[in-house]
Parts: sequence; structure tokens; C-alpha cells
Amino acid sequence: MLVLSRKPGERIFIGDQVAVTIVRIGPNTVKLGIEAPRDMNIVREELCAGALPKVPAANTGEAESRPGVRVAE
Repeated sequence: MLVLSRKPGERIFIGDQVAVTIVRIGPNTVKLGIEAPRDMNIVREELCAGALPKVPAANTGEAESRPGVRVAE
């Protein structure tokens, strides 16, 4: 798992087609803007939690990304 620190307005790129922008950081939430091709599915984890098996994250034992799901932090 890659862990990054970003400030509002900063971006990260995933490959050539996906850009994630930190829009706002609040006390309990981070608002992200995601630019990706329309044919790429982007789904919040809680909407597909029962549909796909959890994959343990390296070194943490926490849930990691699942096939077809992008997790941005």
C-alpha cells in the first residue's frame, strides 16, 4: 500500500488516465475529486462491501482495494 500526505489542491496520478485531487480536508472527512474515463467504475467501498471478498492489506491486516474498486486516501 502506498501512503501519501497531500494538502488541499494537490493531486496524485494513477497511471495515465486517473487523477485524484484533494478538494477539502475536514475534521472527520477528506473530499476527493477523481478524474477518470467514463467507462472506468469508481465505487465507494461501503456500496460493494458485501459483493466482493476482503483482501488483507500488507503489514496492516486491514481491508485493501478490491478488484474493480479504486481506494484513494
